[in-house]
Amino acid sequence: MLHLGAGATGEGIAAALPVLTRTWTLRVLYGPHGAPDFFTPDDIARFLEAEWQVHYNSNRTGVRLVGPKPEWARRDGGEAGLHPSNIHDNPYAIGAVDFTGDMPIILGPDGPSLGGFVCPFTVIAADRWAIGQLAPDDRVRFVPVSIADAMAANAAPLDRPAAPSPAGAIADLSPILATIPAQGQRPRTTYRQQGDRNILVEYGDIVLDIELRIRVHALMQTLEETALPGVIDITPGIRSLQLHFDGSTLDQPRALAALIAAEEAMGDLDDFTTPSRIVHLPLSWRDPAIEATIAKYIGTVRDDAPWCPDNIEFIRRINGLPDAKAVEDLIFDASYLVLGLGDVYLGAPVATPVDPRHRLVTTKYNPARTWTPPNVVGIGGAYMCIYGMEGPGGYQLFGRTIQVWNTHRQTDAFVGGKPWLLRFFDQIRFFPVSADELTEWRRDFPHGRRSITVEETTFRLADYRAFLANNAASIAAFESTRTAAFDAERAAWQASGEFDRVSDLLSAESGAGEAQAVVVPEGADLIEAPFGGSVWKLLVSPGDTVTEGDIIAVIEAMKMECPFEAPASGTVAALYITEHQALHPGAPMLALRRAP
Repeated sequence: MLHLGAGATGEGIAAALPVLTRTWTLRVLYGPHGAPDFFTPDDIARFLEAEWQVHYNSNRTGVRLVGPKPEWARRDGGEAGLHPSNIHDNPYAIGAVDFTGDMPIILGPDGPSLGGFVCPFTVIAADRWAIGQLAPDDRVRFVPVSIADAMAANAAPLDRPAAPSPAGAIADLSPILATIPAQGQRPRTTYRQQGDRNILVEYGDIVLDIELRIRVHALMQTLEETALPGVIDITPGIRSLQLHFDGSTLDQPRALAALIAAEEAMGDLDDFTTPSRIVHLPLSWRDPAIEATIAKYIGTVRDDAPWCPDNIEFIRRINGLPDAKAVEDLIFDASYLVLGLGDVYLGAPVATPVDPRHRLVTTKYNPARTWTPPNVVGIGGAYMCIYGMEGPGGYQLFGRTIQVWNTHRQTDAFVGGKPWLLRFFDQIRFFPVSADELTEWRRDFPHGRRSITVEETTFRLADYRAFLANNAASIAAFESTRTAAFDAERAAWQASGEFDRVSDLLSAESGAGEAQAVVVPEGADLIEAPFGGSVWKLLVSPGDTVTEGDIIAVIEAMKMECPFEAPASGTVAALYITEHQALHPGAPMLALRRAP
């Protein structure tokens, strides 16, 4: 070992390394969302009092947790979705505790940069290493601390970690760092704490307003021109912007001061214009990939969701449209304005129709899907999204299109050294193709063998305001019908107990598969589950003969399908599991009478 200078020795660092355990305590900062706007004070207290269980469907994307269901401070998310966890898409921080419906997920380094769910707490930077150590069935508690505690923990030398931070009284903490009141056409500006290395700037009321997105864009441009030292990245959302900084060159107090100064310098935006391209993309309506995705959700997550088995029928019903053809017509007539990128990874757009009469509003899956194929297209809240890659998701799906991300090749569509296809304020317009035609498109497009049509234009705020004024009556009529259908769906959910269904599922699942007393036939060996998960497929029955290495079952865990192989040759003497059953590590699976 070569020692340079007077730094810590390997022995000192090793002595400071934490002991790995199955019970964890994570320090968190309050925010960006909290009580009383989104959660009740009792929700926040219960979250901090609870011992949370790590769900088997966890990985670097996010660590799912099982525990108490919030009561919520509001009845729904409005245009953002039917569930009160739904919000207009905003940037996420690594370590944010993201409530996707009633289930919290600690977002990991491979998680989305943008999404439409509330986050009441964010794990401090000094404790983020522990997120990667969490395993299925581990237990987690959260301790709220102040920004001073978080900064001290981050500054502590590796071989002399800071003393454990005492829990802060939640009544003394707030997710809101500062507020600038509305003035004239300038909306209210709220600065929300998003961990110790991010600040979320939020504009106006919780509504879908393209003017708010325009102000977000102007703030992003101002910050880019300022070139603050210590800024890591700047991420815009629908009505919000995230400033991500390093915590040392630029810390939270100085970042907040810089953001307030930039806001005061911006003024009004009456003459705002920005380049806008009209991008024409092929869409396979009801693509087979959609059917496969929904079937897997029914088989592994829940089979009684209001949006199953047909997402398009759900979109029709919740928007008060007469038939599925009306849904299809609106989607192909719409011009979707790209307001964000990276919603579900790799250049995925979050977009809404320029014309409010084309805006279909849905709610997101609850619980979310554990699997979604790449480039399927769906609606969540009032937003359309194209999934950039395979992963989890919650939008209501209706079709599939071509790639919006191209890692390895520049073509006439992927230019400037950038792997993403779309840009802010692009307008997406779909044209219909068959599933077979789309297969050819998806084969040829990333290699530059097929080209899409792209028209250059300009988006002007003055023109947009004039369009809204000229069509105010018909826009109001469309929104009135949509609101009535949305409210009727919410009332039906209330009457059917849907709002309690998910928490019941999670409660049952958290206790399912625990070690239980079973009768093992004489001469047979008990085979136990090697890890937690859900039985996706069961491939044997009692009496079947198996050879060592044969696949007995497929267990879904960590958002992957994991084959479980026979440990030896023999005969299945008894089975203790069924398909779709949740398993905990060590749960009895089968009895195997080994071959002589």
